[in-house]
Amino acid sequence: MHLPVVISALTALGGLATAIPVVSSRDSHIDASDFPNPSADQLQTIFKVADGKLGNAPPPPKLDKGTLTALQFVAFNEQFEVAFFSSLVNNITHEVAGFEFENAKKKEELLDILETVLAQEKLHAINAANSLKKFETFVPQPCEYRFPSTTTKQAIQLAELFTALVLGTLQDVAFLAAKNGDAGTVRGVTSSLGQEGEQEGFYRILLSKKPSEKPFLTTNVLPFAFSALQQFVVPGSCPFPLKDIPLPIFPILNVLTGSGESAIESRDQYLTFKTDLSGVEAAKKYYNGNGEGLYITYFSGQLVPFSVPIQNVKWSGETVTFDALLPYAENQMDGLSVASLTTNNTFAAPGDVPNFTLAAPGLIQVADRTKAWDGI
Repeated sequence: MHLPVVISALTALGGLATAIPVVSSRDSHIDASDFPNPSADQLQTIFKVADGKLGNAPPPPKLDKGTLTALQFVAFNEQFEVAFFSSLVNNITHEVAGFEFENAKKKEELLDILETVLAQEKLHAINAANSLKKFETFVPQPCEYRFPSTTTKQAIQLAELFTALVLGTLQDVAFLAAKNGDAGTVRGVTSSLGQEGEQEGFYRILLSKKPSEKPFLTTNVLPFAFSALQQFVVPGSCPFPLKDIPLPIFPILNVLTGSGESAIESRDQYLTFKTDLSGVEAAKKYYNGNGEGLYITYFSGQLVPFSVPIQNVKWSGETVTFDALLPYAENQMDGLSVASLTTNNTFAAPGDVPNFTLAAPGLIQVADRTKAWDGI
């Protein structure tokens, strides 16, 4: 993922979004003290703003360890999303520089939508935490976060990007639950996946994109999503060791090609990537080499992972820059594709890729514009 603006724009929050962000209340829609442990009354208010309640079906009698890890990731991710949307609502409400609206009606309409999304994300996080508590396993608590957005449009671009990644990752959560014999969790996971898809369509319309990205959305895997989120976590701010969520954290694969919103033209082309492989034991034998035996492996839609060799390799210490083909035409790579730097080029399924990964994810969004809607 390449995020060109690396300084947080959360001026009103001193650059940080914390577990309990300082967010003002508009018509009592936002209560800074209601998350992550709302009172009974606060929970009822969240239900009202979210337009729905938590599910009340009895939990399954047991869950596999791998499914519990997936739910720990879900809780971690949803807490990040709560912080993001809390900060965005705060910045728009207080008209922080870059988040102003000339049209007061449009501002109010967007805030109403975002406050509903925020409440829904709180319920997603609470639901995951409740499931983990039921089985007396570790429940991640919120960290502090930094976001790169300096304008409302940049914030929506970021929301569209991470929501697309979440849509792929929840596929992995549902797949792992079914594989582990935990079918009782699949209905809830796919219900929240659908909600995230509704969000994604809205953000895409705001950005003058077609609301439905692909016929079958790009998949992703838990380790890549967990790695991507580390870009937004203030180092050392989590009130628990990150290893308590037993997922690998890979160095991020930066995509240097594209515009500020990581948009790539819809054609075959070579993309430039960069990653810091410091401390990656499996990468040491490739240091200062020509890239032989290294590949970019892509997830795109529901295609089996496919790989291309890297070239034009340049090393600076343990940081490597290189090019790799984006085989757009053959694979119809519209919308989101997820790239990883791998030591293998033959994979039967997405879940096989992390075992051969040195750096990931690189997030690639192929431009898909429409003139039918006014953007923001």
